[in-house]
Amino acid sequence: MQSESPSKTPLQAVIFDLDGTLVQTERLKAISYARAAVELCPREIREGEVVEAFKRVVGRSRQEVAQALIAQFDLEAAARARMDEFGVATPWQAFIQVRLGHYQALIADPQVLLDNQWPHNIALLQQARAEGCRTALVTMSAYPQARHVLQVLGLEEAFDFIATRDDVERGKPDPEIYYLALSALAVPADESLAIEDSAAGVHAAIAAGVHVIAVATPFTQQALHRDASLDSVMIVDEPKELPQVLERLMRSVA
Repeated sequence: MQSESPSKTPLQAVIFDLDGTLVQTERLKAISYARAAVELCPREIREGEVVEAFKRVVGRSRQEVAQALIAQFDLEAAARARMDEFGVATPWQAFIQVRLGHYQALIADPQVLLDNQWPHNIALLQQARAEGCRTALVTMSAYPQARHVLQVLGLEEAFDFIATRDDVERGKPDPEIYYLALSALAVPADESLAIEDSAAGVHAAIAAGVHVIAVATPFTQQALHRDASLDSVMIVDEPKELPQVLERLMRSVA
């Protein structure tokens, strides 16, 4: 990509995360957990309470998130009563299945996805393509889900390569998915830039040797700043600051 200065940078590829980076799926996941909790909770709770609780566990495994919310909102008995319905062996798995029903309903609505896209990162994707950079998507979503989101956002043809969780054995923060993308793009790691929103994604990019900008969201901002190992990473807290942060990175690698 080119900076605002006339000199050309050595970056030849930009690799994007999907969830939380191009679309606010963490917000939608939070809403789905909240609606599942409200459905199961034996007492009256508000969706907003569960969304705030989700922020404290975002980035953890599904099991850890589900177990934390079950404990906080006293959902175990109600979730246990749904185990046979879903053919699962634990209350947390039943809670996840209830949550997935709400989540699928949310993302099935194209307008919900359009309303929750991140325009600053999509604009960066479009800029990268306009300047002739190779582009890739590396997501821990399954391929059908990723394809659906890209179709709705009109980004089906925006990437030279797409890697999903179906393509790797180890998910982020393991760098496997980045190595796969770099190989497919045939671009050296030190000539590539990753755009991520979570600490796990940032660690995956760093481990692969890729330059990275962490564009924080309300759900990932605290975890990014709490991670002492990310002191040298450029973290963008305000979307309007992204062009300036990108410019600083371009100067540092030129």
